[in-house]
Amino acid sequence: MPAATDSVFDIAFWFSDRALNDNEYLQPVKLQYLLYLSQSYFAVAYNGKKLVPAIFIAEETGPVEPSVHRAWTRGRPTFDGNPVLSDDVHSFVDSIWRRFGHHSAEHLSKLCRRTPAYQVALKRGHRAEIMLEHMMENFTRAHDTPDVGQVVKPKVVRSHKGRAVAVKSWDPRTLGGKK
Repeated sequence: MPAATDSVFDIAFWFSDRALNDNEYLQPVKLQYLLYLSQSYFAVAYNGKKLVPAIFIAEETGPVEPSVHRAWTRGRPTFDGNPVLSDDVHSFVDSIWRRFGHHSAEHLSKLCRRTPAYQVALKRGHRAEIMLEHMMENFTRAHDTPDVGQVVKPKVVRSHKGRAVAVKSWDPRTLGGKK
């Protein structure tokens, strides 16, 4: 299943720009936690689909996406191009930012490092891959993390009579809410 974006950098730059627009300094380590949370919650919300075509590894400091980690070692890198996010992806990462962006890097570190997916990977060894299936399982069951419904709010539009109607993307694999 293809990822929702072309590159992990699309989302990393989005978070970096959003922090700048909100007059906040986004530490590289906090960016890593936001990316990890985004990938995890996106997989839960979109039935196992990846937000970014990337893997996360277990480091002592927490989950890390190695490409972004290396690129951000001396501050925000400069890349050509202007990535365009779909409306669904933009709305999703905005929800992640509104839910977690105000938290400190220390708070997000504790949140991410408590997840069993991270802990299992770390036990396998330094730089072991954190499996997407494990990330989904952890965030579906919401051990010590907010439930996906508390993070990603459904899109609400008005019916022709003015009533609020929740809208979500069509998923042809579901029938009557069952898989």
